Amino acid sequence: MSVTAEQPVAETGSTASRKGRLGAEAARYGVLRRLAPSLKHDMVVNLQAVAMMAEVLNARLERGSPAPSEFQASISKLNRLARDAVMNCLKVAAWIQPVEDEGIRLPQGVDECLALLASNFNFRGFSVAKEVAETDFEVSRVALRHLLTAALITLTDAAAGPCEVRVKAEVVGGMAQITVRVAPRPDVEGLPFEPSYRQLEWADVQALADAESVELVRTPDQVQLRMPRAVATAPLQIAPL
Repeated sequence: MSVTAEQPVAETGSTASRKGRLGAEAARYGVLRRLAPSLKHDMVVNLQAVAMMAEVLNARLERGSPAPSEFQASISKLNRLARDAVMNCLKVAAWIQPVEDEGIRLPQGVDECLALLASNFNFRGFSVAKEVAETDFEVSRVALRHLLTAALITLTDAAAGPCEVRVKAEVVGGMAQITVRVAPRPDVEGLPFEPSYRQLEWADVQALADAESVELVRTPDQVQLRMPRAVATAPLQIAPL
């Protein structure tokens, strides 16, 4: 009795596309999990200010009714702090549920990503030097957030110790070009660091680049992203009068 060996099943285009989407989704989830401590901090910092102001106002009320002008000033400050807290929470929520086709100026987008990682980098002994050209060129906010933060996290995860992180962003040939390079800082000792979630891998960054149609070139100590200009696809929305 002869036995016929099973032949490998060729991967169809739809199967490969599905695997690509799943890989990109897993990478996005990994990025958000790694950013969770920073996002949590940004969300609660303004809420803590509201709570502290409320306690101060309550203490004044317990000591006796303050003068109307003083009471009004405290209420106005509390209201301002509450508005700031709401706006900050909305900004944090946009990392989780973004506007898909929202564009952002390249310098502003780079600053957003670096600001979110600043505390983590300082804690670990990483310094950041940036060289960002002043330009009105806009890129996809979603793509930039995922890819730049993923590249920064992956490069620093792979570093043996504290490094200088250099970020250069410019417009070259009608594309936004972002170069991230790391160099060791042997004179600096960083604190022990264990990520709150798994380390990101280059396969994650590549999956995100493929999903966002971004060119990705990397070496062990450098990554370069080339991103097209953002093009809005959603219909214009007119705010009601």
